[in-house]
Amino acid sequence: MNILEKTFNDIRQMRVRGAGRIARAAVKALEEYSLTLNVSTKEEFIKSLENAGEYLKSSRPTAVSLPNAINYVISNFKRKAHELENRSSWIEAFKILCEDFIEKSINAIEKIGVIGAKRVRDGDILLTHCNSEAALSVILSAHKLGKNIKVYCTETRPKLQGLTSASILSKNGVEVTLIVDSAVRYFMNKVDQVIVGADAITANGAIVNKIGTSLIALAAKEARSRFMVAAESYKISPQTFYGDLIIIEERPKYEIVSKDWLSQNKGVKVSNPAFDITPAEYIDAIITEIGIFPPQGVFILYKEMYGFQFKDIQG
Repeated sequence: MNILEKTFNDIRQMRVRGAGRIARAAVKALEEYSLTLNVSTKEEFIKSLENAGEYLKSSRPTAVSLPNAINYVISNFKRKAHELENRSSWIEAFKILCEDFIEKSINAIEKIGVIGAKRVRDGDILLTHCNSEAALSVILSAHKLGKNIKVYCTETRPKLQGLTSASILSKNGVEVTLIVDSAVRYFMNKVDQVIVGADAITANGAIVNKIGTSLIALAAKEARSRFMVAAESYKISPQTFYGDLIIIEERPKYEIVSKDWLSQNKGVKVSNPAFDITPAEYIDAIITEIGIFPPQGVFILYKEMYGFQFKDIQG
Protein backbone atom coordinates (compact mmCIF):
# COMPACT_ATOMS: atom_id res chain seq x y z
CA MET A 1 0.00 0.00 0.00
CA ASN A 2 1.50 3.34 -1.04
CA ILE A 3 1.36 6.58 0.94
CA LEU A 4 -1.70 7.87 -0.95
CA GLU A 5 -3.73 4.72 -0.31
CA LYS A 6 -2.70 4.59 3.34
CA THR A 7 -3.60 8.24 3.92
CA PHE A 8 -6.89 7.86 2.02
CA ASN A 9 -7.87 4.89 4.19
CA ASP A 10 -6.72 6.56 7.41
CA ILE A 11 -8.88 9.61 6.65
CA ARG A 12 -11.86 7.67 5.31
CA GLN A 13 -11.92 5.24 8.25
CA MET A 14 -11.39 8.10 10.73
CA ARG A 15 -8.06 6.90 12.03
CA VAL A 16 -7.10 10.49 11.29
CA ARG A 17 -9.77 12.76 12.77
CA GLY A 18 -10.30 16.48 12.95
CA ALA A 19 -10.26 18.87 10.01
CA GLY A 20 -6.82 20.29 10.76
CA ARG A 21 -5.23 16.87 11.20
CA ILE A 22 -6.88 15.66 7.99
CA ALA A 23 -5.52 18.64 6.05
CA ARG A 24 -1.99 18.17 7.37
CA ALA A 25 -2.05 14.41 6.74
CA ALA A 26 -3.14 14.93 3.12
CA VAL A 27 -0.47 17.55 2.44
CA LYS A 28 2.19 15.36 4.03
CA ALA A 29 1.07 12.46 1.83
CA LEU A 30 1.35 14.65 -1.28
CA GLU A 31 4.81 15.73 -0.23
CA GLU A 32 5.99 12.14 0.18
CA TYR A 33 4.25 11.12 -3.04
CA SER A 34 6.07 13.85 -4.98
CA LEU A 35 9.40 12.24 -4.06
CA THR A 36 8.38 9.05 -5.88
CA LEU A 37 7.34 10.66 -9.16
CA ASN A 38 9.46 9.65 -12.12
CA VAL A 39 8.37 12.15 -14.76
CA SER A 40 10.30 14.19 -17.30
CA THR A 41 8.29 17.42 -17.51
CA LYS A 42 6.77 19.95 -15.13
CA GLU A 43 3.41 19.41 -16.78
CA GLU A 44 3.52 15.71 -15.93
CA PHE A 45 4.65 16.50 -12.39
CA ILE A 46 1.75 18.92 -11.87
CA LYS A 47 -0.79 16.57 -13.46
CA SER A 48 0.35 13.72 -11.20
CA LEU A 49 -0.04 15.92 -8.12
CA GLU A 50 -3.50 17.06 -9.25
CA ASN A 51 -4.65 13.47 -9.80
CA ALA A 52 -3.31 12.44 -6.40
CA GLY A 53 -5.00 15.45 -4.82
CA GLU A 54 -8.38 14.57 -6.33
CA TYR A 55 -8.04 11.04 -5.01
CA LEU A 56 -7.30 12.26 -1.47
CA LYS A 57 -10.14 14.81 -1.58
CA SER A 58 -12.66 12.03 -2.17
CA SER A 59 -11.89 10.42 1.19
CA ARG A 60 -14.02 12.90 3.20
CA PRO A 61 -16.34 15.07 1.06
CA THR A 62 -17.48 17.43 3.85
CA ALA A 63 -14.11 18.36 5.38
CA VAL A 64 -13.38 21.57 3.44
CA SER A 65 -9.94 21.82 5.02
CA LEU A 66 -8.95 18.81 2.91
CA PRO A 67 -9.52 20.29 -0.60
CA ASN A 68 -8.44 23.76 0.57
CA ALA A 69 -5.12 22.42 1.84
CA ILE A 70 -4.48 20.40 -1.32
CA ASN A 71 -5.51 23.27 -3.60
CA TYR A 72 -3.33 25.68 -1.61
CA VAL A 73 -0.08 23.76 -2.07
CA ILE A 74 -0.74 22.77 -5.69
CA SER A 75 -1.95 26.21 -6.85
CA ASN A 76 1.02 27.90 -5.20
CA PHE A 77 3.39 25.43 -6.82
CA LYS A 78 1.85 26.15 -10.24
CA ARG A 79 2.54 29.87 -9.72
CA LYS A 80 6.20 29.11 -9.04
CA ALA A 81 6.62 26.44 -11.71
CA HIS A 82 7.94 28.78 -14.41
CA GLU A 83 10.96 29.56 -12.19
CA LEU A 84 11.95 25.89 -11.80
CA GLU A 85 14.30 24.23 -14.25
CA ASN A 86 14.70 20.56 -13.30
CA ARG A 87 13.11 17.70 -11.38
CA SER A 88 15.10 18.27 -8.19
CA SER A 89 14.00 21.91 -8.11
CA TRP A 90 10.33 20.91 -8.59
CA ILE A 91 10.51 18.47 -5.71
CA GLU A 92 12.31 20.91 -3.42
CA ALA A 93 9.89 23.74 -4.15
CA PHE A 94 6.84 21.53 -3.56
CA LYS A 95 8.36 20.16 -0.36
CA ILE A 96 8.87 23.70 0.99
CA LEU A 97 5.26 24.62 0.19
CA CYS A 98 3.92 21.52 1.95
CA GLU A 99 6.04 21.98 5.05
CA ASP A 100 5.14 25.68 5.14
CA PHE A 101 1.42 24.81 5.08
CA ILE A 102 1.81 22.22 7.84
CA GLU A 103 3.70 24.69 10.02
CA LYS A 104 1.12 27.42 9.42
CA SER A 105 -1.68 25.00 10.26
CA ILE A 106 -0.10 24.05 13.58
CA ASN A 107 0.68 27.68 14.41
CA ALA A 108 -2.91 28.63 13.56
CA ILE A 109 -4.20 26.37 16.33
CA GLU A 110 -1.91 28.06 18.86
CA LYS A 111 -2.91 31.56 17.71
CA ILE A 112 -6.61 30.68 17.89
CA GLY A 113 -6.08 29.54 21.47
CA VAL A 114 -4.39 32.79 22.46
CA ILE A 115 -7.02 34.97 20.78
CA GLY A 116 -10.02 32.95 21.91
CA ALA A 117 -8.87 32.71 25.53
CA LYS A 118 -9.40 36.45 25.85
CA ARG A 119 -13.13 35.85 25.38
CA VAL A 120 -13.26 33.33 28.23
CA ARG A 121 -13.92 34.92 31.62
CA ASP A 122 -12.71 33.71 34.97
CA GLY A 123 -15.40 31.45 36.39
CA ASP A 124 -16.99 30.60 33.04
CA ILE A 125 -18.72 27.28 32.52
CA LEU A 126 -18.08 26.06 28.98
CA LEU A 127 -19.49 23.34 26.75
CA THR A 128 -17.75 21.74 23.79
CA HIS A 129 -18.80 19.13 21.25
CA CYS A 130 -16.73 16.53 19.39
CA ASN A 131 -12.93 16.81 19.31
CA SER A 132 -11.72 20.08 17.82
CA GLU A 133 -8.06 21.05 18.12
CA ALA A 134 -9.00 24.72 17.79
CA ALA A 135 -11.77 24.64 20.39
CA LEU A 136 -9.58 22.76 22.85
CA SER A 137 -6.77 25.24 22.23
CA VAL A 138 -9.05 28.09 23.36
CA ILE A 139 -10.09 26.21 26.49
CA LEU A 140 -6.58 25.09 27.41
CA SER A 141 -5.14 28.57 26.78
CA ALA A 142 -7.74 30.06 29.13
CA HIS A 143 -6.85 27.45 31.74
CA LYS A 144 -3.12 28.20 31.39
CA LEU A 145 -3.90 31.87 32.03
CA GLY A 146 -5.17 30.81 35.45
CA LYS A 147 -8.86 31.28 34.67
CA ASN A 148 -11.08 29.09 36.81
CA ILE A 149 -13.23 27.30 34.24
CA LYS A 150 -15.36 24.18 34.12
CA VAL A 151 -16.20 22.29 30.95
CA TYR A 152 -19.01 20.01 29.83
CA CYS A 153 -18.01 17.63 27.03
CA THR A 154 -20.64 15.83 24.99
CA GLU A 155 -19.86 12.20 24.26
CA THR A 156 -20.52 12.91 20.53
CA ARG A 157 -22.14 9.81 19.14
CA PRO A 158 -21.72 7.60 17.29
CA LYS A 159 -17.88 7.71 17.21
CA LEU A 160 -17.54 9.17 20.73
CA GLN A 161 -14.93 11.81 19.86
CA GLY A 162 -16.02 13.73 22.96
CA LEU A 163 -14.35 11.14 25.15
CA THR A 164 -11.03 12.13 23.59
CA SER A 165 -11.71 15.80 24.34
CA ALA A 166 -12.67 15.05 27.93
CA SER A 167 -9.52 13.00 28.41
CA ILE A 168 -7.26 15.75 27.00
CA LEU A 169 -8.86 18.44 29.16
CA SER A 170 -8.71 16.34 32.31
CA LYS A 171 -5.06 15.40 31.79
CA ASN A 172 -4.28 19.13 31.51
CA GLY A 173 -5.95 19.89 34.83
CA VAL A 174 -9.27 21.26 33.57
CA GLU A 175 -12.38 20.34 35.57
CA VAL A 176 -14.47 18.45 33.03
CA THR A 177 -17.78 16.60 33.05
CA LEU A 178 -18.76 14.17 30.29
CA ILE A 179 -22.44 14.19 29.33
CA VAL A 180 -24.58 12.31 26.82
CA ASP A 181 -25.52 14.30 23.72
CA SER A 182 -29.20 14.33 24.58
CA ALA A 183 -28.48 16.02 27.95
CA VAL A 184 -27.29 19.29 26.36
CA ARG A 185 -30.58 21.12 26.91
CA TYR A 186 -30.65 19.95 30.54
CA PHE A 187 -27.24 21.49 31.26
CA MET A 188 -27.36 24.53 28.97
CA ASN A 189 -28.80 26.92 31.56
CA LYS A 190 -25.56 26.45 33.52
CA VAL A 191 -23.36 27.16 30.49
CA ASP A 192 -21.89 30.64 29.89
CA GLN A 193 -20.62 29.84 26.42
CA VAL A 194 -20.29 27.04 23.94
CA ILE A 195 -17.00 26.64 22.07
CA VAL A 196 -16.93 24.27 19.10
CA GLY A 197 -14.81 23.76 16.02
CA ALA A 198 -15.88 23.65 12.38
CA ASP A 199 -15.20 21.40 9.43
CA ALA A 200 -16.32 24.10 7.02
CA ILE A 201 -17.41 27.75 7.05
CA THR A 202 -19.82 28.83 4.32
CA ALA A 203 -20.09 32.12 2.46
CA ASN A 204 -23.00 33.32 4.61
CA GLY A 205 -21.22 32.54 7.89
CA ALA A 206 -22.96 29.27 8.66
CA ILE A 207 -20.75 26.42 9.83
CA VAL A 208 -20.64 22.73 9.06
CA ASN A 209 -19.62 20.70 12.08
CA LYS A 210 -20.16 17.35 13.75
CA ILE A 211 -23.77 16.18 13.79
CA GLY A 212 -25.55 17.61 16.82
CA THR A 213 -23.85 21.01 16.68
CA SER A 214 -26.94 22.78 15.32
CA LEU A 215 -29.09 21.43 18.14
CA ILE A 216 -26.53 22.65 20.67
CA ALA A 217 -26.54 26.08 19.02
CA LEU A 218 -30.33 26.17 19.18
CA ALA A 219 -30.28 25.29 22.88
CA ALA A 220 -27.60 27.94 23.49
CA LYS A 221 -29.65 30.61 21.74
CA GLU A 222 -32.72 29.74 23.80
CA ALA A 223 -30.68 29.83 27.02
CA ARG A 224 -28.85 33.04 25.96
CA SER A 225 -25.50 31.31 26.21
CA ARG A 226 -22.83 32.58 23.82
CA PHE A 227 -21.95 30.30 20.91
CA MET A 228 -18.38 30.61 19.67
CA VAL A 229 -16.72 28.79 16.77
CA ALA A 230 -12.95 28.23 16.74
CA ALA A 231 -11.63 27.38 13.27
CA GLU A 232 -8.66 27.95 11.02
CA SER A 233 -9.30 30.40 8.18
CA TYR A 234 -8.59 27.76 5.53
CA LYS A 235 -11.85 26.05 6.49
CA ILE A 236 -13.83 28.66 4.55
CA SER A 237 -15.47 26.94 1.59
CA PRO A 238 -14.78 28.99 -1.56
CA GLN A 239 -17.28 26.92 -3.55
CA THR A 240 -20.13 28.35 -1.47
CA PHE A 241 -19.33 31.83 -2.82
CA TYR A 242 -20.43 30.43 -6.18
CA GLY A 243 -23.65 28.94 -4.82
CA ASP A 244 -22.47 25.36 -4.42
CA LEU A 245 -23.75 23.40 -1.46
CA ILE A 246 -21.46 21.48 0.88
CA ILE A 247 -22.04 17.75 0.63
CA ILE A 248 -22.94 16.25 4.00
CA GLU A 249 -21.14 12.96 4.38
CA GLU A 250 -23.26 9.90 5.11
CA ARG A 251 -21.28 7.49 7.28
CA PRO A 252 -21.77 3.68 7.38
CA LYS A 253 -24.92 2.54 9.19
CA TYR A 254 -22.87 0.00 11.14
CA GLU A 255 -21.46 2.86 13.21
CA ILE A 256 -24.95 3.08 14.76
CA VAL A 257 -26.27 -0.48 14.80
CA SER A 258 -24.78 -3.93 14.45
CA LYS A 259 -25.19 -6.19 11.44
CA ASP A 260 -27.08 -8.67 13.63
CA TRP A 261 -29.60 -6.01 14.64
CA LEU A 262 -30.09 -4.97 11.03
CA SER A 263 -30.65 -8.55 9.92
CA GLN A 264 -33.37 -8.89 12.56
CA ASN A 265 -34.96 -5.55 11.62
CA LYS A 266 -34.77 -5.47 7.84
CA GLY A 267 -37.65 -3.04 7.59
CA VAL A 268 -35.76 -0.31 9.44
CA LYS A 269 -33.81 2.23 7.41
CA VAL A 270 -30.71 3.75 9.03
CA SER A 271 -29.26 7.18 8.29
CA ASN A 272 -25.96 8.34 9.74
CA PRO A 273 -25.03 11.88 8.61
CA ALA A 274 -21.66 12.89 10.01
CA PHE A 275 -22.30 16.65 10.01
CA ASP A 276 -25.02 19.28 10.20
CA ILE A 277 -25.24 22.99 9.39
CA THR A 278 -25.52 25.67 12.07
CA PRO A 279 -27.08 28.91 10.76
CA ALA A 280 -25.08 32.13 11.08
CA GLU A 281 -27.77 33.73 13.28
CA TYR A 282 -26.98 31.19 16.02
CA ILE A 283 -23.27 32.07 16.04
CA ASP A 284 -21.87 34.96 18.09
CA ALA A 285 -18.34 34.93 16.69
CA ILE A 286 -15.84 32.91 14.69
CA ILE A 287 -12.36 32.77 16.22
CA THR A 288 -9.56 32.39 13.67
CA GLU A 289 -5.78 32.77 13.69
CA ILE A 290 -6.24 36.19 12.07
CA GLY A 291 -8.72 37.48 14.62
CA ILE A 292 -12.34 37.24 15.74
CA PHE A 293 -15.03 37.83 13.12
CA PRO A 294 -18.81 37.93 13.20
CA PRO A 295 -20.32 35.30 10.89
CA GLN A 296 -21.23 38.10 8.49
CA GLY A 297 -17.51 38.93 8.18
CA VAL A 298 -16.55 35.68 6.45
CA PHE A 299 -16.07 37.44 3.11
CA ILE A 300 -13.66 39.93 4.71
CA LEU A 301 -11.77 37.05 6.27
CA TYR A 302 -11.59 35.21 2.95
CA LYS A 303 -10.37 38.33 1.17
CA GLU A 304 -7.69 38.77 3.85
CA MET A 305 -6.45 35.24 3.23
CA TYR A 306 -6.81 34.80 -0.53
CA GLY A 307 -7.76 38.11 -2.12
CA PHE A 308 -10.19 37.68 -4.99
CA GLN A 309 -8.37 34.81 -6.69
CA PHE A 310 -11.24 32.34 -6.24
CA LYS A 311 -10.24 30.32 -9.31
CA ASP A 312 -6.92 29.40 -7.71
CA ILE A 313 -8.58 28.02 -4.61
CA GLN A 314 -11.38 26.11 -6.32
CA GLY A 315 -9.15 23.54 -7.92
